[in-house]
Amino acid sequence: MKCALVRRGGTVVHSERHPTDAARGPAAVVETILDVADALAGKARLDGLTPVALGVAVPGVVDEGRGVAVWSANVGFRDVPLRELAEARLGLPAALGHDVRAGGLAEARLGAGRGARHSLFVAIGTGIAAAHVVDGSAAAGAHGAAGEIGHILVRPGGPLCGCGRAGCLEAVSSASAVARRYAELTDPVATGPTVSAAQVAALAAAGDPPARQVWSEAVEALADGLATGQALFDVEAIVLGGGLAQAGTQLFDPLRAALHDRMTFHREPRLVAAALGDEAGCLGAALLALDTLEKR
Repeated sequence: MKCALVRRGGTVVHSERHPTDAARGPAAVVETILDVADALAGKARLDGLTPVALGVAVPGVVDEGRGVAVWSANVGFRDVPLRELAEARLGLPAALGHDVRAGGLAEARLGAGRGARHSLFVAIGTGIAAAHVVDGSAAAGAHGAAGEIGHILVRPGGPLCGCGRAGCLEAVSSASAVARRYAELTDPVATGPTVSAAQVAALAAAGDPPARQVWSEAVEALADGLATGQALFDVEAIVLGGGLAQAGTQLFDPLRAALHDRMTFHREPRLVAAALGDEAGCLGAALLALDTLEKR
């Protein structure tokens, strides 16, 4: 859990990190969120600051309008009224958002997407998700599930995805998929990944044939997914974040070339690395909180 006290302009004055400990169950995670938020508000007051609003960003399906964490496989949330619980605990206006949409919001307003009215933030980690941001606002969709670009079908009949369908982008190009595919090629009897995605990237750079194959497969599928995203959203900039984006030019150079080859009449977007690191979601939560104040 990344937590911070943030000024109106987006400046972080204090930050903390706490274990989520999702294995304790969703009720315990909710209590931890509220405890940490309450303690942060208390610290702000001790430092002579006045907390004005609280923002929380969580993974899964989030109904931002109702302030409800509808569903999360990782944390176990099921219809948790987090906004209401936070407001009751802290006595402050609160906003609830989706972690990737919040990250996209922060990158659009404060990070690599600044200056672009239309941007697409794509987080590539254990899974792949995206946020479409227009004029500083991220679209949530009719049911809070917008941005699931990881579940675009890119390889029909390909690897089985966690969603139950074969060939999703996430099943080929996520960090977990890269590690899993390398293990399949190099150690058929392995029951899981034998190296990390970062290690696969390093091996590919060093010329290891299986690693180069896996990396090429991931880049090509990712280019297909991003080309589909561009056809749908027509953005000025695509901002890549998450663990796999840490590969830098090893990812961006071939990906730019592959994306360029897929453009026909669509304008080619700028492909840039995220600037805010793993604190983007935290900063985005603060921006959502401040937006809530402006709407009241």
